[in-house]
Amino acid sequence: MKKLWGARFKSELHDVAKEFTYSLGTDYALLDSEMQVNLVHCEMLGKTGIISKSDAQILIQGLKEIWQQLSRSLDNSEKMNQNFLDFEDVHTWIQTALQKKIGPIAEKLHTGRSRNDLVSTSTRMYLRGKVTGLCEAIRRLEQGLVAQAEKNQKVVIPGYTHLQRAQVILLAHHLLAYVEMFERDQVRLFDALKRLNECPLGSGALSGSGLPIDREYVAKALGFSAPTRNSVDAVSDRDFAIEIASDISILFMHLSRFAEDLILWSSQEFGFLTFSDEFSTGSSLMPHKKNPDVLELVRGKTGEAYGNLFSLLTTMKGLPLSYNRDMQEDKRPLFGSIRLAEQVLRVLELTVRTASINSENCAKASRDSFLFATDVLEYLVKRKVSFRKAHDIMGTLVGKALESHKTLSGLSLEVYQKHSSVFERDVFDLFDPEVSVKGKLSIGSTRPEFVQKELARYKKLFRTKGSKRN
Repeated sequence: MKKLWGARFKSELHDVAKEFTYSLGTDYALLDSEMQVNLVHCEMLGKTGIISKSDAQILIQGLKEIWQQLSRSLDNSEKMNQNFLDFEDVHTWIQTALQKKIGPIAEKLHTGRSRNDLVSTSTRMYLRGKVTGLCEAIRRLEQGLVAQAEKNQKVVIPGYTHLQRAQVILLAHHLLAYVEMFERDQVRLFDALKRLNECPLGSGALSGSGLPIDREYVAKALGFSAPTRNSVDAVSDRDFAIEIASDISILFMHLSRFAEDLILWSSQEFGFLTFSDEFSTGSSLMPHKKNPDVLELVRGKTGEAYGNLFSLLTTMKGLPLSYNRDMQEDKRPLFGSIRLAEQVLRVLELTVRTASINSENCAKASRDSFLFATDVLEYLVKRKVSFRKAHDIMGTLVGKALESHKTLSGLSLEVYQKHSSVFERDVFDLFDPEVSVKGKLSIGSTRPEFVQKELARYKKLFRTKGSKRN
């Protein structure tokens, strides 16, 4: 195999060094995006007269033919494993195949460019499609959450702080909290596209090209907003990769938190929901077990996403300008995070859609009278008792109920009035989950009509094109 750089060297790379440095086992994923770049680059070379139009057409036709051939070999794992050691990288793989197809004219393919600007361009193109796909997958998860929220609009559950029962909220309100998180994740990823959508091709190894290449033509034809402005930065920049890995890490933080809530809710201690058998597993020893292994793996794989981000940051932290071979190591963690996110989003969406809510257990948990202590506190405030004094009164009443082994609603009116004369019998109307959620007045609260408006807003958003928030 002839290398793209071998003329200066008298001996072949040692097999140990070859196995250590070759990257086709990872960067083969760039095949489609690199072939698109190659086709446009050849068009530009012919258009500008850097090579003849006839040679450009031979190159283009040859590229189209080997594209199919190389794509088929990717489906043959045995053959592909051999290719990992036969070729240095995806660029050499393509160049060698093209040379076999069309002969010496293939040597003109790399006119006016370097592997440094080529790989950055191909990676950016690859990421454009992958990021768009991730955003669509996030949207499908959001739709699954909204569908469950809409189906269970009237279900009330205890809301928690410090994993202690706090106040009642609508289940739909809780689910929509995650939709808010995932929507921010989606917006972050789409925003990253703005910064990666500049075309490095034509920056050469680091200083640009002395040939009359048309960078504007190439950038436009490949769907980039513009050519990059600085050739040194263009070949050494991996901010776009780090930003996407960071966005995916934040996404996984949200996915892990969501998985943890669902794991708790599925336990016998909570009993708020049941997962489909299709997304549950059993125990090899205890036949009665039904385990949320899918969600536990979501939680566990979050560490891999975090590790990928840290790997990228560490790779880049000490590199001088411009390109360094260390940067070859950007793809394994970056591509790994993308594949991981694609897989997790898909399985989590289906897990959510097929889960069943146990409304009876939710209702039972929501009748805990201590959940309404804040409602009673606000009852006092509405009757002109200062907040601080009202808080003290309720704290005393809670203590008295606990000491006497009673519920907060089980204390007599006389006990209430002993602590404040403003209490009347209507205070006991507050110990009702439905009354509590309907009593919320602030925008963004769990008040049913507010939650219904949010459901309607998201459903409208899902019907519109694009993924940015209205």
